Amino acid sequence: MKKAIPVILLLALCIGSLFIGVTDIHIKDLFMLEQKKTTVMVISRIPRLLSILLSGMGISVAGVIMQMIGANRFLSPTTGSTTEWARLGVLTAVLVTPSATVFQKMGIAFLFAFGGTLLFLYLMQIARLKDAEQVPLVGILFGNVVGAVTTYIAYQNDLIQNITSWMQGSFTMILKGRYELLYIGLPLLALALLYADRFTVVAMGKDISGNLGVRYFSTLQIGVVIIALITSGILVTVGSVPFVGIVIPNIVRMIYGDNLRKNLVPIALLGGSFVLLCDIVSRLIIYPFEVPIGISVGIIGCVLFLILLFKGGPREAR
Repeated sequence: MKKAIPVILLLALCIGSLFIGVTDIHIKDLFMLEQKKTTVMVISRIPRLLSILLSGMGISVAGVIMQMIGANRFLSPTTGSTTEWARLGVLTAVLVTPSATVFQKMGIAFLFAFGGTLLFLYLMQIARLKDAEQVPLVGILFGNVVGAVTTYIAYQNDLIQNITSWMQGSFTMILKGRYELLYIGLPLLALALLYADRFTVVAMGKDISGNLGVRYFSTLQIGVVIIALITSGILVTVGSVPFVGIVIPNIVRMIYGDNLRKNLVPIALLGGSFVLLCDIVSRLIIYPFEVPIGISVGIIGCVLFLILLFKGGPREAR
């Protein structure tokens, strides 16, 4: 019964999301094939729903992979500086090739996110911090330094407004033809399932991985590739969506245990459900207007994260 809960929750939220908006649409309108409302559903509502689900699933999966390869349950693309590096990559793409396509921006953002994440993980191995809570704090500080560099470069080139739009995720402008890049998360989810057991072994350390026949560095690099691709794809499409990658994996782990292979699908489903719930809140709180999804996700995610901390949630073995 526990395994059916994420699916039931997701279906209920999907139905609710499709019929929330300025244009009043009822199920009977779709059966009667009313042209205007059917067009709104096909061009706007369904693409928005799919983009929300793909973003939530992708961020959650990226978060749990980063926690495994970083051997720290407080890590995520946000707390591990991956998002900040991807943002710097997008800014670089805009400066070097102003007419860059979305795929070109994503490619450059991926290169920056991949290299920056590897650098962060390398620094963490050198530092060997004893407390699990110190690792994400260092990651946030590291990310803030990268973010400050990005902001300075943007200020020098009159691109502050662009940076602001990347900082706050929003699904407002998602229409048919503007979200399909997010489908890259589906094969990456399949790849994560394939490597789930290896990521679990990598979390035990380099020496144990070698003894168990798992190539530590190549598996770590594959994990970083998945994280960087998902993060850069979401960033160039909808912007930054915080806390999902750290909160959702920990909640699922508390319910279902530590088996990564069995947890990946529930993590993806709950991640999509969480972002969808936050989007519905964003659309209803000041209806008919809406607040950026990054704000609602940030507030709700922060509260959940604090609850996990104060309850003595998942901690690293010391």
